[in-house]
Amino acid sequence: MSKILFKIFILFFFINNQSIAEENIMILKLKDGDVKIELFEDVAPNHVKRIMELANSGKYDNVVFHRVIDGFMAQTGDVKFGNSESKDYDLRRAGMGGSDLPDLKQEFNSLPHDRGTLSMARSQDPNSANSQFFICFQPAPFLDRQYTVFGKVIEGMELVDNIKRGDQNNNGAVEDPDKILSFKSK
Repeated sequence: MSKILFKIFILFFFINNQSIAEENIMILKLKDGDVKIELFEDVAPNHVKRIMELANSGKYDNVVFHRVIDGFMAQTGDVKFGNSESKDYDLRRAGMGGSDLPDLKQEFNSLPHDRGTLSMARSQDPNSANSQFFICFQPAPFLDRQYTVFGKVIEGMELVDNIKRGDQNNNGAVEDPDKILSFKSK
C-alpha cells in the first residue's frame, strides 16, 4: 500500500511541477520562427508578472527591435512608440516609451547576463523598468546586479541571432527594424 501511495505522490509531484514549469514558458514569434523563453518568477516575480500581462494582452505584438548592437544585445518592448502598427509609432522615439502601467521597482538578482538572457531595460533610475527588455547575444557580466534578469531563451537562440543589427555608430539604432510578431504564454 505504501508503494502505491508513494507512486501516486511522485506522479502528482511530476504533473504539478510540469504545469508550474509550463506557466513560465513564453513563445516569442520572430520572422524566422518561434523562440521558447523560460521566465524566472522565483527571482523577479513582479517583472515576470508585468511581461506576462503585456505579452498575453498583445501589447508586444508588432513592437520593433529598435536598438540592436552586434555582440551585445537586441532591445525591444517600447509598447508606446515602438509598435509598428500603432498610430503612435515613431521609430525616432522608440526606446523612450513604455506602457501605461507604473514603473517597476528593481528586482536585481544573482543570475548572470549570459547569452540568451532576458533582462529589463531602464533609465538611470534603477526603479524605472516598465515594458522594455533586451536579449543578450553574448555574456555581459558588467550588467550583472545592475539590471533585472527575468528570463532566458531555452530554444531558438539562433533565431534571435538573425535579428537585424543596428548602426554601431548610432548606439545600435536600427533602420527598417525587425519586430516581434507575437509574444504569448505557451
